[in-house]
Parts: sequence; C-alpha cells; structure tokens
Amino acid sequence: MCLGLPGRVVELSDKKCIVDIMGATRQIAADFIKDLKIGDYVLIHAGCAVSKIDEDEAKSTIEIFKELEEVMHE
Repeated sequence: MCLGLPGRVVELSDKKCIVDIMGATRQIAADFIKDLKIGDYVLIHAGCAVSKIDEDEAKSTIEIFKELEEVMHE
C-alpha cells in the first residue's frame, strides 16, 4: 500500500518546489507536474509531487489525517 500526502505549493524553482504539509515545509521534486503554480495542492509520494488535487480534496484528506493523529494519541 502506498500513502500519498496532500501539500500546498508555497515556493517554486526549477523542477523542485517547497510544499506545506500540515504545517511542515519540505522540498520535493515537481518534475511530473506541468503548469504548477504557488497555491496549488499536490499529492506527494516518496518526495515527489505525483498529481495536482483540488483544494477541497486536499483539505478533506488533511482532516482525516488529523483525526487519525488524535485517535493514535488517545
């Protein structure tokens, strides 16, 4: 099973970008995504942006991860 995390692009450079993943920022490869812009949401796997996702889907997935984190800390 593979796990992809949603992140929001906050900086762009040549074939790389900085994404905000639930408050943490990471540099990832963006080679696979054309027309990437600051503010776009991407699905991240193994340090690479693998696809764009819409904001609603990203926020919904982030909420699920937050709920899982709460359950794990109980």
